[in-house]
Amino acid sequence: MRVVHDAKDLEKSIDMTRTEAKAAFNNDTVYMEKYLANPRHIEIQILADCKGNALYLSERDCSMQRRHQKVVEEAPAPGLSNAIRARIGKCCVKACIDIGYRGAGTFEFLYENDKFYFIEMNTRIQVEHPVTEMITGIDLIKEQLRIAAGQRLSIQQDDVVVRGHAIECRINAEDAKTFLPSPGKITRFHAPGGFGVRWESHIYTNYTVPPYYDSMIGKLITYGENREAAIARMKHALTELIIDGIKTNIELHQQIMDDECFQKGSTNIHYLEKKLEL
Repeated sequence: MRVVHDAKDLEKSIDMTRTEAKAAFNNDTVYMEKYLANPRHIEIQILADCKGNALYLSERDCSMQRRHQKVVEEAPAPGLSNAIRARIGKCCVKACIDIGYRGAGTFEFLYENDKFYFIEMNTRIQVEHPVTEMITGIDLIKEQLRIAAGQRLSIQQDDVVVRGHAIECRINAEDAKTFLPSPGKITRFHAPGGFGVRWESHIYTNYTVPPYYDSMIGKLITYGENREAAIARMKHALTELIIDGIKTNIELHQQIMDDECFQKGSTNIHYLEKKLEL
């Protein structure tokens, strides 16, 4: 993979890439796509039944990433106008109808300079679906089961109303500084609670985190009447969350919530890695 910044370097880069691909894979096919320097990661949640009905449920911003893995997700995305989210949402709904899609799903995009660039569609429920549920009041799992049972969606597009803001932090069993995995026995666990706080996990005191799977051991979600309130509630909830016996990335999430650029909603998919390099 090569990034070409100048048109005069394109032919040389293609030749080099073909040579390397032929040697490594015995296939010198090369394809090109537009390089985006500082995009955000925006995704659209959809639901579609077997009766020809489909709708979108606002969007999520998943730009806070490390090594292309999401760390923090929120909904709705900061700075997007209603016109932009309606335009991309309707495009996703049309795609579902055109391909005859059925179920819950997510269209993922890179977003830069008011333009969306399609990445992929995840044909399943996603880790970050709770933030969409919090701002719409719609139970996505319930709707997914209705669809699987051959029933019609219980809601229509006009029923989807976005209220407030929600943030999700992925809690991982890893060192907050080195990011090395930290399996082992949890000696003490306490989940935060209260209005606007949601905790999803399988862990408990004396639970042993195995070394064989993804390091995520929980999801902490907070809701507020606006983004500032959701951040403030998350900062408080992170101080209440206790997971002893192993290392976690709780400290990293506290740093993110305190970060000025994050608070302003002015980050992109490279922001966190650049911040960690400082």
